[in-house]
Amino acid sequence: MAIRVLTVDDSILFRTVIKTEFAKIDDIDIIDTAANAAEAEEKIMRLNPDVVTMDVEMPGMNGIDFIRSFIPKKRVPFIVITSSPTRAFDAISAGAVEFMKKPLVHNSAEMSSFANKLASTIRFSAKANVHTMPVRPIATPAAINLPTSGGRANTVIALGASTGGTEALIEVVKRLPANSPPVVIVQHMPPGFTQMYAERLDKICAMSAKEAQDGDRLRPGLIIVGAGGYQMRLCKDARGYFISSKPGPKVSGHCPSVDVLFESVSEVAGNRAVGAILTGMGADGAEGLLKMRKRGAYTIGQDEATCVVYGMPGVAFKLGAVMKQLPLDKIADEIIAKVK
Repeated sequence: MAIRVLTVDDSILFRTVIKTEFAKIDDIDIIDTAANAAEAEEKIMRLNPDVVTMDVEMPGMNGIDFIRSFIPKKRVPFIVITSSPTRAFDAISAGAVEFMKKPLVHNSAEMSSFANKLASTIRFSAKANVHTMPVRPIATPAAINLPTSGGRANTVIALGASTGGTEALIEVVKRLPANSPPVVIVQHMPPGFTQMYAERLDKICAMSAKEAQDGDRLRPGLIIVGAGGYQMRLCKDARGYFISSKPGPKVSGHCPSVDVLFESVSEVAGNRAVGAILTGMGADGAEGLLKMRKRGAYTIGQDEATCVVYGMPGVAFKLGAVMKQLPLDKIADEIIAKVK
């Protein structure tokens, strides 16, 4: 049975092009479109779509405010389509499952490529556990500090996520203390969005956060987020750990790729690493986490009940890459216990 989708966008051109492109896709049916929030609410309640694609900037109520007000009434997977990184993250906080970067030019080739990517996102979003999505602002817990002594020298924490991961990662790293071992993160996002996400983490967390730049040095209390369009690897020299961040082909379908990061961590840090794979569609990171485990790292997987999409963690668990599977709110405590 085809996945039934409602498309909400104030641009008649965009709505028309999307309907045309999806007419070529057999397993997804654009059952209707809406031009504003009022139309969207009426049609969601009447048509009961499996997934809703939502524009952000619309006349009247914007898409983010609509999602925030509508989610308590009816849990529906929303995919936000926007050109603004800040608005995308606000939408995820409001309860959207995923976001996609809106194409700036509506030429045939670009829209066809966008439609294929959107179709893939719709397929996974239709299976998403929407009950795990947040519906309130994230509160930062009281900061704690790790003991100044202990076996944490040269320890690295590596995290990977995709769909639902922007908020899941925050739930983990906001609980890490200011003097935590360094954290390296790959979250699947397009160029431009990763810098804004790093800035978001920097404001929320006790640790500092930045987008990866080639040659960045790791230090306690620092989070480095892999840059969109660049492959991030962990490296080491006589001075310690540093980051390689270079353009490259997609690996496991992504750039940055969790597999690329995890494999480099397995090679460079070995048993001085802790790795965690969080919610996300697909399998990126599963093989890399297995390599980390085989090299002596401690590995964690998010459990199915708290994942938006139990794809990446599920594949990793089946491969035997996960030493301990935990609900999202227990992962930070487990990391802290392992790096004390």
